[in-house]
Parts: sequence; structure tokens; C-alpha cells
Amino acid sequence: MSSISLTRHLIEAQRQGQLTPDLQLLLEVVARACKRISVAVGKGALGGVLGEAGQGDSINVQGEAQKKLDVISNDILLEANAWGGHLAACASEEMEHSQPIPDGFPRGNYLLVFDPLDGSSNIDINASVGTIFSVLRCPDGVTAAGDADFLQPGHTQVAAGYCLYGPSTMLVLTIGHGTHAFTLDREQGSFVLTKADLRIPQETREFAVNMSNQRHWEPPMQAYVDDLLAGKDGPRGKDFNMRWVAAMVGDVHRILTRGGIFIYPWDGKDPGKPGKLRLMYEANPMAMLVEQAGGAATTGRARILDLQPTSLHERVPVFLGSKDEVEAATRYHLQHDGAHA
Repeated sequence: MSSISLTRHLIEAQRQGQLTPDLQLLLEVVARACKRISVAVGKGALGGVLGEAGQGDSINVQGEAQKKLDVISNDILLEANAWGGHLAACASEEMEHSQPIPDGFPRGNYLLVFDPLDGSSNIDINASVGTIFSVLRCPDGVTAAGDADFLQPGHTQVAAGYCLYGPSTMLVLTIGHGTHAFTLDREQGSFVLTKADLRIPQETREFAVNMSNQRHWEPPMQAYVDDLLAGKDGPRGKDFNMRWVAAMVGDVHRILTRGGIFIYPWDGKDPGKPGKLRLMYEANPMAMLVEQAGGAATTGRARILDLQPTSLHERVPVFLGSKDEVEAATRYHLQHDGAHA
């Protein structure tokens, strides 16, 4: 049987009424932009793209040092999506405010949200990084989309995905009808379907969390991980392994492939922030991908996709992956809350 390209997959989905022609074209534009980012990542030091962006402009809106590839990836996505006529506006983790499509180009009915280079601290050590994106509908009647138009609950997303720049470049995508993985065939220059309908095992013995923050966690998170570490002799009755890539894309891709739970909880290092990860750019798209693959995603207390965003750069705790384990972690938090109400 011949291989199925991303283009063919999207066209067939369009024929089945699962997406509009404009959304199909938008997703292809994003995929082409990811190919360009993949080339830049692949060149590494040979392309002069390693290191920080430079003096003055090297701190982004999140207060984080920007890498050269952060800036390059952001510019690639903005330029690729400016002229196609499918978007009303873009919002990036690297920019304080959303950016409407320039006046010289036609405007479409969708909003694109993206983290141009997740895990950019891994760039200089040649470890996995990725791009995360989410597509929303522009509200009816809006002629000039602004920040407020992006503030939609995650369950309203019409598409979400990420591109993983690892030993091979992979695009993982959902349009609300399952989660599918495509691998970039560099000779052909196209993404090819390599795994349809990814399914996360319901149970797991693997967790991903930054243990260096353990002393800052709240009591239910401390209790949950203590029970994992107690292994088969503890209350969970089985041994767990820990894995940590330090790039959300890498950790989530492992979970989509073989199961597990990824956790980035609230911690007391910066008690004024409700979490580390961004709801719009990271938590929502990953939650949609995981739920479409049979997993679950919560804040430890509530379903992520039900949250009403209040700002573009809002942060939340994240627990996602194998359904039974996410429910167990959430239960620890809710039981603690109930006991201390």
C-alpha cells in the first residue's frame, strides 16, 4: 500500500467533513513552516543558530532568555502564516500581544497560537526541541482580532499539534478525530503518516517530573510522588520509573508512544504564579492531543480543556497522560482539599 502524505490525509478528512478547506491549507502552511524550523535546528552550530539571541532583545515577554532559534522559529511561523488568507491573527509565547494579519493580506476565520520552540534550553546540548500549536475559530463578527478573541476554553480548539525535532522530525496532529503521527521524509520533502490513531495505555509505571523542585511542592503532590517512589512495597503496589526530557514536546511524545504521566505542578519557588506552563501555548494543545489519544489532562484539580483563559500568557499546573494515573494524581489533590476545607 502506498504511503499516505499529510496532504492526502487532510484532503480525505476534508471530504469526510472533518475540516474546512481553509483549515486544511492552514495546517499545511504550519507544517511547511515546521520543515523550515527543522532545517535550522538540524544545522545547529554550522548554521550559526546556537546561543542567546543577543544583547537587549534576548529576554522575552515571559522574562526568559531567548535563544537565537527561538527568534528564528517565531519569525518563520509569522512570515509563513501572514499571507495565506486563512488567519485573522497569531499569538506567540514569544510576543506580549497577538499580531493581526497585516493589512496588505486577506484575513481568514482562524486564530493560530504557538510556542515556536519548546525546550529551547536543550538547543545547545543537541537534545530534543519542538514546536507546539493550536488553532481556534475567530469569533463571528470580529474584523480586527485582538488578545481577547483568543481567550477561549481549550475544548473549542479545532486543531492542535506539535512538531518534534529529534533524530527524525515528527508532526503529531489532531483535528478532533484522533491523534495521528507523521514523519518527515527528507528525500521526498513531505510528512508521511507513520502512526494513525495513537492510543495511550490506560495504566502506566512511568512518570515524568522535575524532582529538583520536590521541596517546593504542595502536600498532595509530595504525598503522590512519595507513594510512586515507594514502589511495589508502597500503597501503589508497583514499581515506577522516572523519565525527564526537560522539553514538554519530548516528554509528551514519549507518553503518546508508550504511556506515562507528565507532571509540572504548582510549586512554592514563585508562589505568585499558578504554574510554570502556559495554558494557551502548551497545556491546551497538549491536552487536546492526549485526550484524543484516550488519555486525560488536568491541573490536578480540574480538566484543562474546561478552563476559561483570562490572559494570553496565563500559566497552569499540568498533569497529563495515561488516564488511570492522571485520575489517581488528581484524586490525591481533591482528597487533600476536601480534608482541609
